[in-house]
Amino acid sequence: MSIGNVSAVLVHGAWADGSSWSKVVERLKAHGINAVAAPLPLTSLHDDVAALNRTLERIEGPVVLAGHAYAGAVIGSTRADSVKALVYVAALAPAEGETVGDVFYRGEAHPLAPKLSPDQHGLIWLPEEAFAAAFAQNATAQELTVLGAVQRPISVSCIGEPVERPLWTDRPSWFLSAEQDRMISPDTQHFMAQRMNARVHSHQVDHTPIVTAPDVVTDVIVEAVQAVSTR
Repeated sequence: MSIGNVSAVLVHGAWADGSSWSKVVERLKAHGINAVAAPLPLTSLHDDVAALNRTLERIEGPVVLAGHAYAGAVIGSTRADSVKALVYVAALAPAEGETVGDVFYRGEAHPLAPKLSPDQHGLIWLPEEAFAAAFAQNATAQELTVLGAVQRPISVSCIGEPVERPLWTDRPSWFLSAEQDRMISPDTQHFMAQRMNARVHSHQVDHTPIVTAPDVVTDVIVEAVQAVSTR
């Protein structure tokens, strides 16, 4: 199997959309890897997994599935046979019976982390100032403007559903640990990666390296694709 036969499916997290992966998509294409950004409704974990599965159904051949932040719970909840490896980018990886909230709030919050609470519709929005303070502190002013403008809220339902047996117990996984993350504690990322037995790449990047350090993210995904293509 050649590297070009393996597709990468990229899954966005909370307060983002598929465009957050645009720089990584371009770089993967330069490596000859087909990449698709899967859109999530962010209405419940169940809904998001169903949406991911619809994207996976459209893709022929083996897939490396990459998730950023909240999307770690989503990629771990699919049962698609086409998925041959998982890549977690500063992502949450709840174990069986845990919720996203359990792992997100496991460690002590960074002093600049935003205080999050749902609105009257049960939706959690990221405060505008939090993009520069914690979500992507290494982003340019232009990147921050776009991140704030396209943000999509996440439902409380997404973070309260216990997950079933996660796919990372049965598939090889990679974990990009963001050492400057102010949203998800680096200590929590190390904890999750270790219990997953993931191949860990630690980098001095912020919570959103898919925007601020796309080369680093691309390298990890390419490594996973190469590993799958040689099996």
